[in-house]
Amino acid sequence: MSGYHPSNNFVGSSAANQVVEDTARVMDKAWETVQQKTRSLSPYARLRVNTKLNAGNFSQISDLSKLSDGVPLIQLLEIIGDTTFGRYNKVARMRIQKVENVNKCLEFIRQRGVNLTNIGAEDIVDENLKLILGMIWTLILRFTIADISEEGLSAKEGLLLWCQRKTAPYHEVNVRDFTYSWADGLAFCALIHRHRPDLLDFDSLDKSDRHANTQLAFDVAAEHLNIPKLLDVEDVCDISKPDERSIMTYVAQYFHAFSELGKVDTAGRRVAKFAEVMESVWTMENDYERRVKALMQAIDNKKSDWDASRFKGDYADAKRQSSEFVNYKTSLKRTWVAEKRDLDTLLGNIQTKLKTYELKPYHPPHGLTLQDLDHFWKELLASEEKRYRLINAKIRDIKEKLRQDFAKQANDFQAQVNAISNELTVLDGDLDLQLAHVRQLSTRLGPMGDTLERIQRLDDQCVEANIEENDYTIYSADDLSFDFGLLEQAMQKKSAFISNQIVSRNMTNLTPAQLEEFESTFRHFDTNQTNSLSSSEFNAALASLGIMYEDEDFAGVFAHCTQGGTEVSFEQFITFMVGVTEDRTSADQVRESFRIVAGDKPFVTELDLKQSMLPPAVVTYLQSTMPQHESANGYNYEAYLNSVFRN
Repeated sequence: MSGYHPSNNFVGSSAANQVVEDTARVMDKAWETVQQKTRSLSPYARLRVNTKLNAGNFSQISDLSKLSDGVPLIQLLEIIGDTTFGRYNKVARMRIQKVENVNKCLEFIRQRGVNLTNIGAEDIVDENLKLILGMIWTLILRFTIADISEEGLSAKEGLLLWCQRKTAPYHEVNVRDFTYSWADGLAFCALIHRHRPDLLDFDSLDKSDRHANTQLAFDVAAEHLNIPKLLDVEDVCDISKPDERSIMTYVAQYFHAFSELGKVDTAGRRVAKFAEVMESVWTMENDYERRVKALMQAIDNKKSDWDASRFKGDYADAKRQSSEFVNYKTSLKRTWVAEKRDLDTLLGNIQTKLKTYELKPYHPPHGLTLQDLDHFWKELLASEEKRYRLINAKIRDIKEKLRQDFAKQANDFQAQVNAISNELTVLDGDLDLQLAHVRQLSTRLGPMGDTLERIQRLDDQCVEANIEENDYTIYSADDLSFDFGLLEQAMQKKSAFISNQIVSRNMTNLTPAQLEEFESTFRHFDTNQTNSLSSSEFNAALASLGIMYEDEDFAGVFAHCTQGGTEVSFEQFITFMVGVTEDRTSADQVRESFRIVAGDKPFVTELDLKQSMLPPAVVTYLQSTMPQHESANGYNYEAYLNSVFRN
């Protein structure tokens, strides 16, 4: 294998050929010097060789010419080929012994698939340095550079691609080959800075000082990266075309050095990933245990709450507890169901993750297994069923009690109403005794009003409890309230009637017709049935009887009649009417009054009645009682009066 030969590039005259030959000899010498430096064993190979040689008490290889007896070469191949040659001439003084050793080496190299052309054992024994260098280069290419691979490319192409990728961020660097691209030293600096930015500051470099940049890269590589200076600065910067193999061999040391760093980084990443996995698993396991404990504790708390709960006995409290139970089922219980399923999934994920990374399976602590959680869950469901049945039974009991309580109160109340009504109906005999009896019955109405309020509250509770039927009674609260109202009215009317009868009995100077007229008038205008008339009611009653006053006069009359009070009682009304009708309410006077209202006609019309300022109620009453006049569109007041007065 030959290197760079300038003499191959020149042809011409004998004189010119002589110059070329002289120049070639000089350049060959320079080439050999460079090759000698660069084709020394790579740091990686030399480290392995020296380690093995030291372990075997072998001398280290420093001069390539020492390979001529084959012994160091055998030792080198055993080390870098990781094999043994068996018996060989360990002390080769004779040429035949040296040739035999070297042939063993060449045969071993060929068996490993390395093609060596134009080199024989004699070339090495005779210390042909150029051929020895070629063989060493081939070995380096096979055992040091050949393992370089990027995307399946060859060693040279793969190493070039690696350099291009690593230096891509550096705009001043453009790696296209292993010759000119390295002449300014920036590519070497870029490789170092890309992997170890702490070793040099690329941005601060003087990009035009090729010698300084190259020297800096060589010094830093030797001092911090254990890459020997296989090249001198001038071997790179001062040659028109740096030697490709030399540059490639030296750059390969960068690849291996940074690959070792990459291995450390990879190992670190693997350790970090493992630690992350373990931490993640630990977190998941602790999360599982914490959440299982929390769920179990929550279930225990809820069961304790249910066991400690008590019913007050009323429907509102039972319904509140029922609503709370329903709310629990639709909110808290559902969160627990979701949590339980999440815990099942979480434990499965933990086991899957452990299995994925070939780690030991996780066994939850005693009391926190899924079986333990299932046991808690079954107890919760049993407690739920017990709670549900208890609430429903309590509500049924309360509803039944409400029905019975309401029915008893309603039935008793209606019986009292019926009893008092019957007593009012059968009253007879002396008026004073009847009035006393009515007043005694009235005292029973107050407590009955309180009872009715209690019945209404019971009815409200029944409505709240959605009780629509009650087989224990036919009465509703509305029925009882209506009947009680009628009883109060009957009591009031009965008392008023008896009182009026007593007054009438005492007014001996009134005719029965007058008394009946005054009493009916009083009752007609007693609209609120209080057995008394307000100022406006008293005024209307007088007007209906044909007695009208100016406002000033009426005020005095009302004050006198009531003796300073606010209403006119029936007795006061009758007394007043006795006073004002002794000389004004005779039949003749009434007939004269009707004649005046009719305008001397034998009949009176509706218009006549209204124009006389009679109240509408009185007009309506007279129209309903007076007969129609047979010859005119009016009422025959003479016939009417004849029917009510004595002849």
